[in-house]
Amino acid sequence: MLIFAIDDSPSILSFIQRAIRAIESCDILPFLDPKDALSVLQTQQADLVLVDYNMPGMNGIELISKFRQLPRAKEVPVIMLTSETDPAIKLAAIEAGATEFLTKPIDQAEFGIRVRNLLALRLAQQALANHAEALERDVAAAQTRIAAQEKEIIWRLSKAMACRDGETALHLERVAVIARMIAEELGIDSATCEKIYLASPLHDVGKIGVSDAILLKAGPLDAGEMDQMRAHATLGAEILEGSESAIIRIASTIAGSHHEKWDGTGYPKRLSGDAIPLEGRIVAIADVFDALCSERPYKKAWPVDEAHREILKCSGAHFDPACVAAFDRKWHLIRPLYAKTNTLETAA
Repeated sequence: MLIFAIDDSPSILSFIQRAIRAIESCDILPFLDPKDALSVLQTQQADLVLVDYNMPGMNGIELISKFRQLPRAKEVPVIMLTSETDPAIKLAAIEAGATEFLTKPIDQAEFGIRVRNLLALRLAQQALANHAEALERDVAAAQTRIAAQEKEIIWRLSKAMACRDGETALHLERVAVIARMIAEELGIDSATCEKIYLASPLHDVGKIGVSDAILLKAGPLDAGEMDQMRAHATLGAEILEGSESAIIRIASTIAGSHHEKWDGTGYPKRLSGDAIPLEGRIVAIADVFDALCSERPYKKAWPVDEAHREILKCSGAHFDPACVAAFDRKWHLIRPLYAKTNTLETAA
């Protein structure tokens, strides 16, 4: 434990040094000049400060006030040494941050007791602070593990669903990456962009309730089959709704709204314009674009530039114009995603 002793009297400092040396595990730094002491206090961590009141150049109250403004000084105990009996001085010292008072002439027994008590308090404070820091680290580590597990479950479930309806893991990854690019270009905060990225692979989770005969049908769907296919949006939102996870809540929103259209002709609720959740508007573009560029049982893959033109053409009808503009501004990063068929050329 490091103790700072500040007094303009050499005899008082000598007394304090002798008394401190009788206390185990303590080092002392004595100062006759309070300005010198304050300078060293800025670079060395004190565990206890003993300071005289009446000193030339800077009195004890002024020193305490300046000391309390230093980093990590708030919890350090301070004993003021004074022969003054004016209550106003003691009150000012308390307001400045003094913890205890010792009246001069100093009683050695009282001095030892007070110093030991305050050092014990300081040790207890440090132990509590260390414990709190350890708990914070443990909580942060646990949150990191939980978040990683949540991400893994989302991706594994998404890939399982993709396999069922003939999609690929690359489709999910590309949709997620493009959705995040659009969100970032729209100025959405980074934390929400990450949630959209993680939630978007679950956009078609409701297809678990659609029969294989419809999902894998090579030809066009009849009216009844189309109704069953469109039901996957509502079912997906219902499967994911009510979660305590912010990512799953966003996934529920996306599942239920990514087939809505800006002009109100989409499904399942025929929402239009800003009534469509922004996350759904974003993923709608990413999903349709990648679907156009992907081969399906009922169609061949479009060339990426042709698919790009289609997205631009549908601005204001199928898609939110602001989201389309953001997509177009990111085109120089999106197009390279389709340069290879087996790997993404961007960091997920």
